[in-house]
Amino acid sequence: MKQPRSLFRHFLKLHFLFILLPPLVLLVFSSFFGTSGPEPKFNTLSLFYITVLMFTCIIVAFVALSWLFFWRLRKRLNRLQEAMSAAPTADSWPEPVLIQKDRMDEIDQLGGSFNRMIRQLEDSRRREQEEAGLRQRLIANMSHDLRTPLTIMRGHVTRLSQEPMSPEGQSSLAEINQTITRTGELMDDLLSYTLLTSGKYPFKPASTDMGRLVRASVAAWYPVFEEHGIQVDVDLPAEETFHWTADPKWMTRVLDNLFQNVIRHAAGGRYVYIAVDVQQERILVADRGQGMDHSTYDGGAGMGLSTIHYMLNTMKLKAEFNSSEEGTSVVIGRV
Repeated sequence: MKQPRSLFRHFLKLHFLFILLPPLVLLVFSSFFGTSGPEPKFNTLSLFYITVLMFTCIIVAFVALSWLFFWRLRKRLNRLQEAMSAAPTADSWPEPVLIQKDRMDEIDQLGGSFNRMIRQLEDSRRREQEEAGLRQRLIANMSHDLRTPLTIMRGHVTRLSQEPMSPEGQSSLAEINQTITRTGELMDDLLSYTLLTSGKYPFKPASTDMGRLVRASVAAWYPVFEEHGIQVDVDLPAEETFHWTADPKWMTRVLDNLFQNVIRHAAGGRYVYIAVDVQQERILVADRGQGMDHSTYDGGAGMGLSTIHYMLNTMKLKAEFNSSEEGTSVVIGRV
């Protein structure tokens, strides 16, 4: 292995010659061309001028060599700084720094460490992408494989419900059927969250009319609320509105998840309030369920809420949840 060279030692070695050279030159010059002796070759004034000229040349050479040394040093450091300051993209990391292995001073060693770090980060990203792809395929296959036994179980539950059975048995079958439905919904939420975080859902932000989007979403869900006996109270101004830079499909998905949570976990309250606050640019969804601490939220809303938070954070929005025994309210606004 080649022994690394010290840049500072190289600098001292080079400039030490200019510090030691003037006395030696003067000593030799005085010995052979001095003013002493029967016939001095130079008088004192000429020797003084020669000494001044020699010192001037040495100082100029010293300054020029120092400037050249530090100019090359600054050039190498700037090249290294540019490589380290380059922002990584989604597909690649900064380019490695070109180093000279036959020199290997402190700057080359720093460049080598930077190149090793780049290689390690590239390997880490590649492994992360492979693991993410494997996890995504595993969840997709698991979700698909589990649907078949759930469908079979639901078929047997439906057949048993048609047989003579005690009220306790019918209640147990209804609970089993509800559990199967909730398990299927959880698998759908897990698959959706996995696809979302892996970038399978394209994100296309644009200036979006939020009043119009909320009205369209409420109109689509109104029959579903009526089917479950949920009273819908809306406050959606028809003339006034506001705009957010958001993906309309993502915002619709956020509202769908909120409305779905009302039906899944707060249908017992038989009420939902949906409003658009134009002045403060907020969206409000509230229900009269048992609250997140006393309902089935803990058993199934976690993945759906994670999806909501992820989408809103990507769009630079936020959701504030307030829950009590009298119900749960969600306020969506800017960060």
